[in-house]
Amino acid sequence: MTTIDNADIKNPAKERMRAGGVSLGMIVRLARSADIARIAKATGHDFIFIDGQHSLFSLETIGHIAQTALAIDVAPLVRVRSCDDPSISVVLDNGATGIIFPDVNSADDARRAVNACKFPPVGKRSVSGGYPNFDFRAVPLTQAVPALNDSTLVVCMIETVDGLANVEAIAAVDGVDVIHVGCNDLLTAMGLSGQFGCPRIVAAIERVIAAAQKHGKFPGLGGERDMARQLAFIKSGVRFVTTQTDIGFLMAAANQRTAEIRKGLGA
Repeated sequence: MTTIDNADIKNPAKERMRAGGVSLGMIVRLARSADIARIAKATGHDFIFIDGQHSLFSLETIGHIAQTALAIDVAPLVRVRSCDDPSISVVLDNGATGIIFPDVNSADDARRAVNACKFPPVGKRSVSGGYPNFDFRAVPLTQAVPALNDSTLVVCMIETVDGLANVEAIAAVDGVDVIHVGCNDLLTAMGLSGQFGCPRIVAAIERVIAAAQKHGKFPGLGGERDMARQLAFIKSGVRFVTTQTDIGFLMAAANQRTAEIRKGLGA
């Protein structure tokens, strides 16, 4: 096995945000083939958001998709079930370059998220070896550990009233990279299901943006699909955006095509 002395790995989503750009991600809920990573790449996405919270993915499938994404410069991020999901370390050891944590309600939740994703002295992640991030080449741990810590994204989702109330404390936690609003769940928690664009959710998103920026974190936005509102939030500072699910993209294109055919036939 060849040993390399310079462990230089980049997370394309994180690098784009660091440069002041907007990182775009496709949520993956339907696809079980690693080809979805190539489709994400071809359609201008910086990351894929593999949804392990709401979809029936095996760990092996997540690993295969993640490793293909690694090879083509798309960041494979995985949403797990909670800050205490036991699969976090396995997912990271097998190609994921970031974890998306749902329902982060407190600074303690955020610290548990960091502990699960980052090696000491930052967190408590266990050291493995032969990481796919380095194409399985042997890398001295003195270089592998800081390189992996730097490139691994920790994304904390604000989806509850408690999370919103504690967002400033969550954003202040060292090791957190993105504070991401989950609009669907937050609206539901606020008793406003589906009311995108209402003043309360707009104020909530603005509060998250301000808290993230104050503490040097990247603000994120998910669930909001109205293009005008989405662009307005990006102009206000959002840097991490999910565009749509693979299911949503497929349904939209399929509906458009069948409607055009039936219209053309006068049906």
